[in-house]
Amino acid sequence: MSVTLPIYLDHNATTPVDPRVLEEMLPYFTEKFGNAASRNHQFGWAAEEAVDRARAQAASLIGASSKEIIWTSGSTESNNLAIKGGAAMYEKAPRTAESGRGHIITSAIEHKAVLDPVKRLMREGFDATFLEPPADGIVRREHVEAAMREDTILVSIMWANNEMGTLNDVPEIGALCRDRGVLFHTDATQWVGKMPTDVERDNIDLLSWSGHKIYGPKGVGALYVRRRKPRVRLVAIQDGGGHERGFRSGTLNVTGIVGFGKACELCEQEMDQDRERLLALRQKLERSIHEQLDVVQINGHPERRLPQTTNISFGFVEGESLMMGMKGIAVSSGSACTSASLEPSYVLKAIGVGDELAHSSLRFGLGRITTEQEIDYTIEQVVAAVNHLRAMSPLYDMHKEGIDISKIEWSHH
Repeated sequence: MSVTLPIYLDHNATTPVDPRVLEEMLPYFTEKFGNAASRNHQFGWAAEEAVDRARAQAASLIGASSKEIIWTSGSTESNNLAIKGGAAMYEKAPRTAESGRGHIITSAIEHKAVLDPVKRLMREGFDATFLEPPADGIVRREHVEAAMREDTILVSIMWANNEMGTLNDVPEIGALCRDRGVLFHTDATQWVGKMPTDVERDNIDLLSWSGHKIYGPKGVGALYVRRRKPRVRLVAIQDGGGHERGFRSGTLNVTGIVGFGKACELCEQEMDQDRERLLALRQKLERSIHEQLDVVQINGHPERRLPQTTNISFGFVEGESLMMGMKGIAVSSGSACTSASLEPSYVLKAIGVGDELAHSSLRFGLGRITTEQEIDYTIEQVVAAVNHLRAMSPLYDMHKEGIDISKIEWSHH
């Protein structure tokens, strides 16, 4: 089997820039270098025209108007602007010591770029509920409905989970929020570009996504802000020249924005074929691992997941050791933003996965460049590495002998 190492299976962390995206960007580094806010000469006009074109490409991908796209540096900034800017605009007034500034609903399995802004708002006088989904990892409408209060001002629920790929009830939650007159934000970083999106049909007020997850450049993202029915307003969290409808001041990253727009256009054109191909490869990976190894668990819902994402726990194996045992394959043991910590994934713990299994979990993120030969090689390497590590595990031997390890009382001397 001829494959080139290393193999990249961490597309949830970041994606390579598509060569067609790079080609579109190149002139904007040197020839078309104008500032899009320079309105009195052709260098500025060319830059502004490029930004407008990218805005239309981004809007088309999510079923929005180009006037509803706000450029940011990525999903973290988009989430911060949506959550902090939305909470500040819609906080309950006048503020009283009893009611606080308003109530926010989010989930315990969100990315840190949502959890941390919400926690900051709590320190500033807002109240928040962190929903814990059931074992299948899906946040449903009824969970949000049960948490709703008179003073709820904002709901922020991710569309697709970055570690498990599970898909939340976003359109249904959006409809609930619309009925209650509550602002609804979704962090759609892992969803947009992979699955069909229509902000009108899906009842979304604010939506975040990022260039580097859709084969575009790093350092550029967007926030969809609804303009009508209802018109959503935000308090800016960055002040300056009043760019981006006053929501986000700062000279625009024209080169990055051009790349973001092209990446959106390619996703819109190729999404269906990418999805079918990657789902088939993911299913092959999961099926083959299940056939060749015991004590293996796929985390999250068995079906309601992104086509290219799987999170697998390998019993009686330590995840870090397993990654070291398959050095030629790039996978992760959690979100890229938290994989530097040795704590087990807080996402898996929130859905009830025990510490032992959470520590033995790997996320495989397939992408546009993934080939069937690479998946075949990965299956071979994973099975070999797991068998090698289990051969050294006395606990695995006891499991094979039918001993229930959870019932063992260990003595400490």
